[in-house]
Amino acid sequence: MRRFNSGLIGLALLLPLVAAAQIDPFARDLVQFGYNQPVEGRAPVAGYAYYYHNQPDFLRTNLTLRLAVAPTYVDSELGLNHALGPETDLGLGAAGGGFADSYNEIRAGKWNEKESFDGHGAELSSSVYHLFNPGQQIPLNLVVRGAAHYSVYEKNDNTAANFQLPDDGLTGSFRTGLRWGGIEPTLFPELAMELAVWYEGQFRTDDGSYGYNQHRRLQPDTHLFWASAALSYTLPESKQNFFVRLVAGTSLNADRLNAYRLGGFLPLIAEYPLSLPGYYFQEFTARQFALVNASYLLPIAPNERWNLEFNAATADITYFSGTGQPNNWVSGIGGGILYRAPEDRFKLVAAYAYGIDAIRSSGRGANSLSLLLQIDLGKTRTADFHSAQPGHWRGWNWLLGR
Repeated sequence: MRRFNSGLIGLALLLPLVAAAQIDPFARDLVQFGYNQPVEGRAPVAGYAYYYHNQPDFLRTNLTLRLAVAPTYVDSELGLNHALGPETDLGLGAAGGGFADSYNEIRAGKWNEKESFDGHGAELSSSVYHLFNPGQQIPLNLVVRGAAHYSVYEKNDNTAANFQLPDDGLTGSFRTGLRWGGIEPTLFPELAMELAVWYEGQFRTDDGSYGYNQHRRLQPDTHLFWASAALSYTLPESKQNFFVRLVAGTSLNADRLNAYRLGGFLPLIAEYPLSLPGYYFQEFTARQFALVNASYLLPIAPNERWNLEFNAATADITYFSGTGQPNNWVSGIGGGILYRAPEDRFKLVAAYAYGIDAIRSSGRGANSLSLLLQIDLGKTRTADFHSAQPGHWRGWNWLLGR
């Protein structure tokens, strides 16, 4: 497919997984859109666009349907409330579509198109969600999830003819974690907090090698560990909003296709978006990392319709072998303007960001522009904290510009 056509068809391949960590009891109908455009350099244009639907009492009172639909990918889960006990829910999931497992190679600020390729996938999963503290305002959940994911790879127009692709194959995964609190799948939530720890193991049935003369290795098993602490708070009178999140992760036996990826400013691209404003989306490939994100909203008009938005991030990165650059510490800053429609039915953000340590042909530093949009078709307002299942930090990787 040509670059332009694949951009249109590939809209919202970066579909995040935003299921509740216990079955979400609130009806939701959200349209989300995000887009990043770098000013310097050449990189895959990144973004997301999807419709998110959560429907309690689906067919029966104990069933909840979660559905996230993008133009080329669908992710769904049927939740069975209290299926395994009074406070233990069961989720049965299915997902699949085009470009879900695509990979783009970026090293030292340069997109290596000849070593990048497309990937498509399908997945079946089963999850158990156990609530430890029913009746408490901040829930403590245990999540246990198993999945089987099949990947198919193919070259795009720019992949080198002598670059051998990974073999198609099946990957089994097991994820478990504890999460206290959580963050709604909305743009700039007014109130949220989270403390969480996670483990995920991935096990390939077909590992092997790929690349030029098979110079790159796919690991038969990979183990990922990460933790998150986050707080979002809105001052009652001035309506100023503060958000801070710390995410840190490490890995054992990671490879290029399942290592951590950091970069870009797309806050709803995944449960843990690993944002670094001013950089290419997923510019950095990490074996381990520690990342701090912060944002601040300042109302500048009556009824908080118009707000100034400021954000910053800094990360200490241990790069995956072969993808590094001279400095391990990278930072970025950004700012823009946010418009809120009455009752937050519509949010629009136009933002600018500067990657302080980005490597480009002109030296250090890079600029980027972002556009974020949220339309709430149902407008569900809740006063309580509630949780979201962590998104799979693998593909759904690319919008536009294959």
